[in-house]
Amino acid sequence: MKRSILAVVTGLVVWVLVVSLLNRGLRFGLAGYAVAEATMTFTLGMKIARLILGALSSLAAGAATAAIASSNPRLPWVVGAILLVAFLPEHILIWVKFPVWYHLVFLITLAPLVALGAALLRRPASSARPA
Repeated sequence: MKRSILAVVTGLVVWVLVVSLLNRGLRFGLAGYAVAEATMTFTLGMKIARLILGALSSLAAGAATAAIASSNPRLPWVVGAILLVAFLPEHILIWVKFPVWYHLVFLITLAPLVALGAALLRRPASSARPA
Protein backbone atom coordinates (compact mmCIF):
# COMPACT_ATOMS: atom_id res chain seq x y z
CA MET A 1 0.00 0.00 0.00
CA LYS A 2 2.80 2.42 0.88
CA ARG A 3 4.53 1.64 -2.40
CA SER A 4 1.32 2.35 -4.32
CA ILE A 5 0.84 5.69 -2.61
CA LEU A 6 4.48 6.59 -3.21
CA ALA A 7 4.13 5.62 -6.88
CA VAL A 8 1.04 7.79 -7.37
CA VAL A 9 2.54 10.78 -5.56
CA THR A 10 5.78 10.40 -7.51
CA GLY A 11 3.88 10.23 -10.80
CA LEU A 12 2.05 13.46 -9.98
CA VAL A 13 5.23 15.22 -8.87
CA VAL A 14 7.08 14.09 -11.99
CA TRP A 15 4.24 15.40 -14.18
CA VAL A 16 4.47 18.83 -12.54
CA LEU A 17 8.29 18.92 -12.67
CA VAL A 18 8.51 17.86 -16.32
CA VAL A 19 5.78 20.23 -17.48
CA SER A 20 7.40 23.09 -15.54
CA LEU A 21 10.84 22.47 -17.04
CA LEU A 22 9.51 22.05 -20.57
CA ASN A 23 7.33 25.14 -20.25
CA ARG A 24 10.38 27.12 -19.15
CA GLY A 25 12.09 25.87 -22.29
CA LEU A 26 9.17 27.12 -24.38
CA ARG A 27 9.41 30.53 -22.74
CA PHE A 28 13.07 30.85 -23.64
CA GLY A 29 13.13 28.95 -26.92
CA LEU A 30 9.94 29.89 -28.73
CA ALA A 31 9.72 33.50 -29.89
CA GLY A 32 6.74 35.34 -28.44
CA TYR A 33 5.67 32.48 -26.18
CA ALA A 34 6.31 34.28 -22.88
CA VAL A 35 4.23 37.26 -24.00
CA ALA A 36 1.45 35.04 -25.34
CA GLU A 37 1.42 33.00 -22.12
CA ALA A 38 0.50 36.02 -20.03
CA THR A 39 -2.64 36.65 -22.09
CA MET A 40 -3.26 33.07 -23.28
CA THR A 41 -3.15 34.23 -26.90
CA PHE A 42 -1.14 31.38 -28.36
CA THR A 43 -0.52 30.77 -32.03
CA LEU A 44 -1.40 27.38 -33.49
CA GLY A 45 2.25 26.32 -33.21
CA MET A 46 2.33 27.34 -29.56
CA LYS A 47 -0.84 25.38 -28.83
CA ILE A 48 0.61 22.29 -30.47
CA ALA A 49 3.85 22.77 -28.51
CA ARG A 50 1.83 22.97 -25.29
CA LEU A 51 0.00 19.76 -26.15
CA ILE A 52 3.32 18.01 -26.88
CA LEU A 53 4.69 19.28 -23.59
CA GLY A 54 1.65 17.85 -21.78
CA ALA A 55 2.01 14.54 -23.60
CA LEU A 56 5.69 14.23 -22.68
CA SER A 57 4.88 15.07 -19.07
CA SER A 58 2.18 12.39 -19.02
CA LEU A 59 4.53 9.78 -20.47
CA ALA A 60 7.16 10.66 -17.86
CA ALA A 61 4.60 10.49 -15.04
CA GLY A 62 3.53 7.04 -16.16
CA ALA A 63 7.11 5.82 -16.39
CA ALA A 64 7.86 7.17 -12.92
CA THR A 65 4.77 5.51 -11.50
CA ALA A 66 5.67 2.17 -13.07
CA ALA A 67 9.29 2.46 -11.94
CA ILE A 68 8.13 2.44 -8.34
CA ALA A 69 5.19 0.04 -8.54
CA SER A 70 5.47 -1.92 -11.76
CA SER A 71 3.40 -4.80 -10.42
CA ASN A 72 0.21 -2.71 -10.35
CA PRO A 73 -0.84 -1.69 -13.86
CA ARG A 74 -3.82 0.27 -12.53
CA LEU A 75 -1.74 2.90 -10.75
CA PRO A 76 -0.83 4.88 -13.89
CA TRP A 77 -4.55 5.10 -14.65
CA VAL A 78 -5.07 6.42 -11.11
CA VAL A 79 -2.43 9.09 -11.75
CA GLY A 80 -4.08 9.95 -15.06
CA ALA A 81 -7.50 10.17 -13.42
CA ILE A 82 -6.19 12.46 -10.67
CA LEU A 83 -4.60 14.70 -13.30
CA LEU A 84 -7.84 14.75 -15.27
CA VAL A 85 -9.87 15.71 -12.20
CA ALA A 86 -7.32 18.42 -11.40
CA PHE A 87 -7.32 19.88 -14.92
CA LEU A 88 -11.02 19.68 -15.72
CA PRO A 89 -12.01 22.76 -13.67
CA GLU A 90 -9.15 24.77 -15.17
CA HIS A 91 -10.14 23.85 -18.70
CA ILE A 92 -13.73 24.82 -17.96
CA LEU A 93 -12.48 28.24 -16.80
CA ILE A 94 -10.38 28.79 -19.93
CA TRP A 95 -12.81 27.10 -22.34
CA VAL A 96 -13.40 30.25 -24.41
CA LYS A 97 -9.69 31.04 -24.74
CA PHE A 98 -8.87 27.87 -26.70
CA PRO A 99 -10.58 25.96 -29.48
CA VAL A 100 -12.57 22.89 -28.50
CA TRP A 101 -10.10 20.56 -30.22
CA TYR A 102 -7.32 21.78 -27.89
CA HIS A 103 -9.28 20.96 -24.73
CA LEU A 104 -10.42 17.60 -26.10
CA VAL A 105 -6.94 16.52 -27.19
CA PHE A 106 -5.44 17.44 -23.83
CA LEU A 107 -8.18 15.99 -21.63
CA ILE A 108 -8.93 12.82 -23.61
CA THR A 109 -5.28 11.81 -23.98
CA LEU A 110 -4.16 12.66 -20.45
CA ALA A 111 -4.81 9.33 -18.69
CA PRO A 112 -4.03 7.08 -21.68
CA LEU A 113 -0.65 8.77 -22.15
CA VAL A 114 0.21 8.21 -18.49
CA ALA A 115 -0.71 4.54 -18.93
CA LEU A 116 1.35 4.38 -22.13
CA GLY A 117 4.38 5.83 -20.35
CA ALA A 118 4.08 3.08 -17.76
CA ALA A 119 3.62 0.39 -20.40
CA LEU A 120 6.69 1.58 -22.31
CA LEU A 121 8.78 1.32 -19.16
CA ARG A 122 7.43 -2.14 -18.33
CA ARG A 123 7.99 -3.56 -21.82
CA PRO A 124 10.70 -6.17 -21.58
CA ALA A 125 13.81 -5.56 -23.65
CA SER A 126 13.49 -9.03 -25.21
CA SER A 127 10.27 -7.99 -26.95
CA ALA A 128 11.92 -5.06 -28.65
CA ARG A 129 12.52 -5.67 -32.33
CA PRO A 130 16.11 -5.61 -33.56
CA ALA A 131 17.05 -2.72 -35.81
